[in-house]
Amino acid sequence: MTPEPAKRRWKGAVLRLGGSAVALGLLLWMLPVDQLWAAMRRLPLWVFAVTLALYMAAHAVATLKWRMMVNTAGAGLGMALATRCYFAGLFGNVFLPSIVGGDLIRAGLAMRSAQHRAGAVLASLVDRMLDVLALGLLAGFGALMVPRALDERSRRVFLLLAGAFAALVLGAALLVALFPPRRFSHRRRRKLVKVRQAVRAMTRQPGRVAAVLALAVCLQASFALLNAWIGRWCGLEIPLYVWLFAWPLGKLSAMLPVTQGGIGVREAALAALLLPFGVPAVLSVAVGLIWQFVVVSGGLVGGGIALLAGQKRFTAGDAGDTEAATIRQTN
Repeated sequence: MTPEPAKRRWKGAVLRLGGSAVALGLLLWMLPVDQLWAAMRRLPLWVFAVTLALYMAAHAVATLKWRMMVNTAGAGLGMALATRCYFAGLFGNVFLPSIVGGDLIRAGLAMRSAQHRAGAVLASLVDRMLDVLALGLLAGFGALMVPRALDERSRRVFLLLAGAFAALVLGAALLVALFPPRRFSHRRRRKLVKVRQAVRAMTRQPGRVAAVLALAVCLQASFALLNAWIGRWCGLEIPLYVWLFAWPLGKLSAMLPVTQGGIGVREAALAALLLPFGVPAVLSVAVGLIWQFVVVSGGLVGGGIALLAGQKRFTAGDAGDTEAATIRQTN
C-alpha cells in the first residue's frame, strides 16, 4: 500500500469517527443525560445477554441465506468458508463506514476462493439489495397499519425511500440498455460474460432468490422485534407495527457513509421517526444506544467466529457441496 492511499484511508476513518462523535455529542447535548442513563439502566444484564444471543442466532441464519445466494450464482462456497466470510463482514461493520462496509470484506474474501468470482461479488450485491428491499417491505407494512398516525414529514421520508429504490432499479436497467457488451473491449467483454453467467444462474432459479428475500424479511423483522423488546424494558410502550415502520427506516439511514458504522445517525433517525407517535426522544435514543451496544458486541463475537472458522482447512466447495455443480449443469 502506497503512503498516499493509506493516508487517505486514515483521514476518512478519522472523519467518520469524528462524525459519530459529533452526532452522539449533539444527541447528548440536546437530551437530559440523567434521564437517558436512567432509561438505559432499566434493562437487566440478562436481557442484554439474551438479546445478544438471539442477535447472533439470527446472523447464523443470515449466513445460510448469504451462502444460498452466492452459491446460486455459482460461487460454490462450503459452509466453513461461508461462515468465515460472513462473520468477517459482520466484524468489519464495526470499523468500516456505514453498515455496508462489511459487505466489501465479505465479497472480497469470497472472491478469493469462489469457483465463480464474478458470481460471488454480484450475488453479494444482490443479497444486500434484497435486504434493503426487505426493510422497505417491513416499513411499508408498518405504514399501512398506521396511516393516520403519520405526519407529513414521516410520509415524505417513506416516499423518498421508495423513490430512491425505484431510481436505483431504473438506473441499473438504463446502464444495461445504454452500455451493451459489444461496446466494450474484448478483455472487458470477457468479464461481462462472467457477470452475465452469474445473472443467468440466478434468474434460472427464482425460487431460491424468493427464498432469500423471504429469509431477509424474517431476519429484519426479528431485529425489529428485539428492539421492541428492549424498548419495553426501557419504558417505551408503543404498538409493534410502529416498530415495523420506524426501525427499518432508521437502519436504512445507517447506510449513509458519514459516520463509523452508522453510529449516531441511526439513533437520531429513530428518534425523529418515533417522535410523531408521541415517543420521547430520550427513550428512542436510549433504545438505539443499547441496540448499538448489541451490534458492536455482535461484531466482536463475529470476528472471533471468523477466526475460528479460518483455523479449519477449507476449499471452495467442501465435501458434500454439490450446489455449484448443479448450477453449472443448468447453464
